[in-house]
Amino acid sequence: MDTRQQLNGVSRTGLMAAVGAVPDEDGIRSVNRAASLLLALGDADGEVGVTELARRIGLHKSTASRLLSTLQGRGLVEHDEDSGRYRLGLALVRLGGHAEMTLDLRSIAIPQLEAVARSVKETATLGVLEHDTVVCVAWSEPAGRGSDRRLRNMPQHATAPGKVLLSSRPERDVIRLSKMGFTQYTSHTIVRVGLLLEELDRVRRRGFATAFGEHEPTVNAVAVPVFDHRASVVAALEVRASGNRIQPSRVPELIERIREAAAIITEHIGGVVAPN
Repeated sequence: MDTRQQLNGVSRTGLMAAVGAVPDEDGIRSVNRAASLLLALGDADGEVGVTELARRIGLHKSTASRLLSTLQGRGLVEHDEDSGRYRLGLALVRLGGHAEMTLDLRSIAIPQLEAVARSVKETATLGVLEHDTVVCVAWSEPAGRGSDRRLRNMPQHATAPGKVLLSSRPERDVIRLSKMGFTQYTSHTIVRVGLLLEELDRVRRRGFATAFGEHEPTVNAVAVPVFDHRASVVAALEVRASGNRIQPSRVPELIERIREAAAIITEHIGGVVAPN
């Protein structure tokens, strides 16, 4: 993936966070201008001076200079002190790599999710961590069942994929989240940090997570990890169902099936399964 493709993979939300903008009219205007500067740098062949960049996107030189200084502070652009010219920064390489991995994960995972959904006749999803939320990047429904848009964003502490992803994070992150407050979605939601840490320890030891009515009262789910080349958890593969279709007695069967699929995804992204 070249620099321009990496840049296009960075979301506007990510750019807003990177440049410190706020989502009001002035903030949106600043983000648009900063994004235009980054795209112009991505289209350039090598380094570009501030005057040339300002001319290309129709900005006053002082405005372009101020935005470039902010972007430089965030590592999104680099400034050559000798030539006075600018180039894209290493932070964009990191962001672009993350976007590329997510796209690769999705395209690789979809056939496996479809196979799981057909096999167990339940919804199969792939979730990744974005900030402190689980984002569902791909899913497959059994034949004849409509798409569930509620899968887009899920809490870590109250869902099976969330627990898988949270179990791979340092304990200090769990404590930080607890200080922000865990939402009590149902009577089964774990909101006490001590109990959640015990649950996450079980997830690590067993290699899978369950959630029975913890986020939505009528939804049960199981999930297993997907690993990268460092044996770090990068995603969680889940099977979920409403009603009583997933009971504790069915967990071993489902875990076996989704572990097979997760292992295939892990292998295809060059990952290594972490030892238990």
